[in-house]
Amino acid sequence: MVLKHKLDFVDSEIGKIKQNNLYRKLRYGKVKDSHITISGKKLLNLCSNDYLGITTTKIQFKQLQSSSRLVSGNDESYKKLEDILARHKTKQNSLVYPTGYMANLGAISSIVKKGDLILSDELNHASIIESCKLSDAKVLIYKHNDMQDLQKKLKQNGKNKVVITEGIFSMDGDFSFLKQITEISEKAKTITIVDDAHGDFVIGEDGKGTPNYFNVSKKIDLYISSLSKGLGSFGGYVASQNNVIDLCINKSKSFIYTSALPSFLIEYSLKRFESNREKQKKKLEKNIKQLSKGLRQIGYEINSRTHIIPIIIGNEKSAMDFGEFLFNNGVFVQPIRYPTVPKNQARLRISVTAWLSKADIEKALEIFEKAHTKFR
Repeated sequence: MVLKHKLDFVDSEIGKIKQNNLYRKLRYGKVKDSHITISGKKLLNLCSNDYLGITTTKIQFKQLQSSSRLVSGNDESYKKLEDILARHKTKQNSLVYPTGYMANLGAISSIVKKGDLILSDELNHASIIESCKLSDAKVLIYKHNDMQDLQKKLKQNGKNKVVITEGIFSMDGDFSFLKQITEISEKAKTITIVDDAHGDFVIGEDGKGTPNYFNVSKKIDLYISSLSKGLGSFGGYVASQNNVIDLCINKSKSFIYTSALPSFLIEYSLKRFESNREKQKKKLEKNIKQLSKGLRQIGYEINSRTHIIPIIIGNEKSAMDFGEFLFNNGVFVQPIRYPTVPKNQARLRISVTAWLSKADIEKALEIFEKAHTKFR
């Protein structure tokens, strides 16, 4: 009789993942400007979320605070950054978290509680989904950007009602219908939360984000965003009125029970914020137009108007083969599969950045044309 090890079931689970073409493995690489080098192979990097490609002088490494912000980790540089971020979002105050994921977990679970009703777009990020679960509120998922479904579900009971949406959706690259959402929220006296991780610093006046782009900034009650994407630094933050930030400081477990970001990262964010972001925005807009137009001319169906351009493949195995072909020909675009997107909606998610030169995009389009011929 062969005794089984108590963790043998893990191999079975991994086997199922592989069988369904959903297996993931880490690839170690080195990113520099518009390229990434993996296993000695230099590739054009179309996976980066560093959308603006801001260059800054190096920050000198300093001693880490090695403590939570409520103990001894609250370096004075935080105050300067949080004041700037509050003004950036036209709010009274802001609070920096170690990551955008943690900002969602902390803020949403702090202000939403049992007895409340959350209306969440079906394509919202995993961090929003987990945050809603942590809140103990009743959660209803409305169909993506479906305002009739949102209004219908808002009729259900809840002590406080909260609508949560992304500004630009991370996997489809489309805009949330913020004008309609804020109109509906106003009539229903509903709290509106926007996770603008992919729109912040990139669109709107001075990069103020998606709500600014749609001229509804004042109608957003709580912003949640990232310092790791458009700004190209690291961390996350929330911005709202003073009492909401005060509540987050006192209730956010993902803020209270973790070490503070090192101060040199806060200073790095400050330097990037104060750089010539408008110049980079214009370059990014030009790159988006060039790449989108080129892909459409090849024959790809491109519906996105933003810097996130998905090429929907459908079948997971086909998406993997497509991605491998691009890799072998010098272009790095990761296939995105379930559970990040629904089953049979696997895709290549292209991230356009200001790092890309005109020649980079022309090279990418050559490879995508070869891929289109091979796989379509």
